[in-house]
Amino acid sequence: MEKQVYIIHGYGASPANHWFRWLKEKLIADDHQASVLHMPNSSDPKKEEWLKTLANRIETLDHNTYFVTHSLGSITLLNYLEQLDPLPRFGGFILVSGFSEPLSSLPSLNPFTVKKVDDKKIISATNGRAVIAAKDDDIVPFQLSQNLAKQLKASFHPVEKGGHFLEDDGFITFPLVYHVLNNMMKTV
Repeated sequence: MEKQVYIIHGYGASPANHWFRWLKEKLIADDHQASVLHMPNSSDPKKEEWLKTLANRIETLDHNTYFVTHSLGSITLLNYLEQLDPLPRFGGFILVSGFSEPLSSLPSLNPFTVKKVDDKKIISATNGRAVIAAKDDDIVPFQLSQNLAKQLKASFHPVEKGGHFLEDDGFITFPLVYHVLNNMMKTV
């Protein structure tokens, strides 16, 4: 059964950056549908604009729908899912370097984390939940991603050395994300 995977980039990024295109191509080669959403003004993101982009671009949300998000894309997705009423059951998500608390290094992103997300609502909508984080991430502290995994009762995949999983950190491919996603899509 083919799945629909939406890949959501983070702050200062675009669909062409990092490992996003690689993942999209791997998924398409496996006969899934995959798209990397282009988030507006990523170097000066506005929460409302980002939520509107998700509302406009996510066409289906059902048990065959999965999300892979990076950094700011993670809390944006959680904010989006939470505001859906009702929130339909869907396949699952992988949050890479995700956070749901303010980043002291990037106070301009605080509007995204001001309101605490309704974890229970999101947990009850899907069984497939994973968080990936690197212990040496110097942008989103490892602890914040760990907190997010606990908060969402998600499986947690710590990586010793990965930084923020950027191209600059050597991430133009990301087999771990691909494997975690494949396992998630098989078990549902």
